[in-house]
Amino acid sequence: MKLQQLRYLVEVVEAGLNVSQAADNLFTSQPGVSKQIRLLEDELGVEIFVRNGKRVVSVTPAGQEILTLARRVLLEARNLKTAGQEFSRQRAGQLTVATTHTQARYVLPPVIVQFAQRYPEVKLVL
Repeated sequence: MKLQQLRYLVEVVEAGLNVSQAADNLFTSQPGVSKQIRLLEDELGVEIFVRNGKRVVSVTPAGQEILTLARRVLLEARNLKTAGQEFSRQRAGQLTVATTHTQARYVLPPVIVQFAQRYPEVKLVL
């Protein structure tokens, strides 16, 4: 199982079950998307989509469960990537924030404290 297959699955559903539109959104070919979804179905041993000929018409109950899990896995994969970037990128510099007096006085102080703790090397200018 590959993350790419899960992305394709989610995109097909988000494209209204239109595999061609999903392929366009993913900058790939429709046969490639169809093949990867078939490979995923074969690996899992279940039909994810109800088909009428070559056309996808709905998501099976098993497909609904798989779709929920796929979205969760993709979210966690993004979280992993973000965590890695947080530790690898340089956290120094200057951030200038323009705000109203009211926000600066009442809203921003706790936010600034959290920001300063998380990014001590960044100079914050209001």
